[in-house]
Amino acid sequence: MHKVKFIRPTSLADAVQIYRTTPGCRPLAGGTDLMVMLHARTVRPEPQAVLDLWSLAELKGVRRVQDSVEIGAAESYTGIIASRDVQQHLPALAAAARTIGAAQIQNRGTLGGNLANASPAGDTLPVLLAYDAVVVTDRRAIPIDKFFIGYRKTELHPDELITAVRLPLGRRVAFRKVGTRAAQAISKVVMAVSGHPARIAIGSVAEVPLRARRAEAALERDDIEAAIAAVADDIRPIDDVRSTAAYRRAVTQNVLRGLLDAFARG
Repeated sequence: MHKVKFIRPTSLADAVQIYRTTPGCRPLAGGTDLMVMLHARTVRPEPQAVLDLWSLAELKGVRRVQDSVEIGAAESYTGIIASRDVQQHLPALAAAARTIGAAQIQNRGTLGGNLANASPAGDTLPVLLAYDAVVVTDRRAIPIDKFFIGYRKTELHPDELITAVRLPLGRRVAFRKVGTRAAQAISKVVMAVSGHPARIAIGSVAEVPLRARRAEAALERDDIEAAIAAVADDIRPIDDVRSTAAYRRAVTQNVLRGLLDAFARG
């Protein structure tokens, strides 16, 4: 790997100031994505500076904030899985976190990193969409359905840092991931569904994690068969090394049927 300067701020305020005044600096939390990219030279920070956020206490923790659960952007998946608030109020997020890599990745990977990386296959991202999460930055709050604007592109300004994610209480969400293996696999289709209000969020089927708006409208009418038919038109799958577009389209419909059947059974 080429030489990289690591900058370790002592506070969030320090990190914000450094990030705003260091052109080309890349933020790093757990490093499970960025370190791989640096090693492969698919990204090259200029002037070869990385802002290490991992040790900032202000970006850690899971806490209740009024009628929401707030998760620090640098909180690990292990911490999320272990949180009683997540287990009680956000079980679909805990389920998604358990599907991410092995224990080593869960110990370092973060929700903020998954958001900033904005992979269409990010396992937690459909769950955040289904919960109507809000991405909190150092200067504003961004509704999750406005956050992804293109392939690996987000609404974040170049000098804006994610600080937390807020998820509302009181919503039932179901999650399902389909991959080559039962664990440690990149998803072919990943889906999260909420019944009230109707949310159908899907990853690995378009250039961004998306809400299936036509299918949601049918679900609001309690027309399950129409929702299953409509979801095929909501997605934009491609053929790639993991799967074909036809397979993804069929699996998306099958997974949606299964999750809606599970909701009906209670």
